[in-house]
Amino acid sequence: MKKIRAVWITGIILLTSVLTHAQNNVPQSAVIQPEALSVTFLKTTNLIFPYAVKSVDKGSKDIMVQIAKGVENILQLKAAVQGFKETNLTVITADGKLYSYIVNYTDRPIALNVQAGLKAGSTAGQAMFSVTTDNEASIQDLAEQVSTRSPVLNGIKDAKYDISLQLEGIYIKGQMLYFQLQLANNSNIAYDIDQLRFYIRDQKKAKRTATQESELLPQQVTGNARIIRGQSRQTVVASIPKFTIPDKKILIVQLMEKQGGRHLELKIKNRSIIGAKVIR
Repeated sequence: MKKIRAVWITGIILLTSVLTHAQNNVPQSAVIQPEALSVTFLKTTNLIFPYAVKSVDKGSKDIMVQIAKGVENILQLKAAVQGFKETNLTVITADGKLYSYIVNYTDRPIALNVQAGLKAGSTAGQAMFSVTTDNEASIQDLAEQVSTRSPVLNGIKDAKYDISLQLEGIYIKGQMLYFQLQLANNSNIAYDIDQLRFYIRDQKKAKRTATQESELLPQQVTGNARIIRGQSRQTVVASIPKFTIPDKKILIVQLMEKQGGRHLELKIKNRSIIGAKVIR
């Protein structure tokens, strides 16, 4: 009986020794300590990574996260609600590296632009622009071709205070419509463009009845859609996935001036869309 007890005790001692040895020899690289990160409600925090962001997981819907438009390695964060409870964020980049963050709310973040894992030879704060796909490159090429064509439409125009907006042509290729627009400024005051909108609305608005609008988002806008300088004219081509207009509705192209009142509007009927010229 004493021998059996001695064997059990010896076994327990050996097992304890093995487990202790294993625990003490866990490699440090197996534990990734999260970094502290603070975000706020009225400002955006930018996380800049050395490689493209491939995966993002947030621990709570109280923070908003998005990859910066047009780039691959900048993650933008903002608080969805003020004073949210502590949460976490996990990011995986194209080099296979995992980044872990503990995220807290603050009214005044210490830093709004944070460089993560800066690699040797790289520049801090450097953006990696998204690679243009063949499809996007093709659309851009066709839009540039359209911009140089002579006008094929007349009469669809609006002008106010020496600013004019005119539809010169509608073209189609595959699944994409191309709207050729001429923007002109015959005044000496530059026209800063706030937005160039395309939306479908009711052709006639009845009194005391709300008008429903359906926004059409261009996939690309080719040309200068930021400013029309004084005494100048320019061509802009908007590339929009093909569509037609339902009965009793109309397409509106709206040009809005930033901090100004020289707003213009084109009304385009379905027959103009149906008559789009094919790009050969």
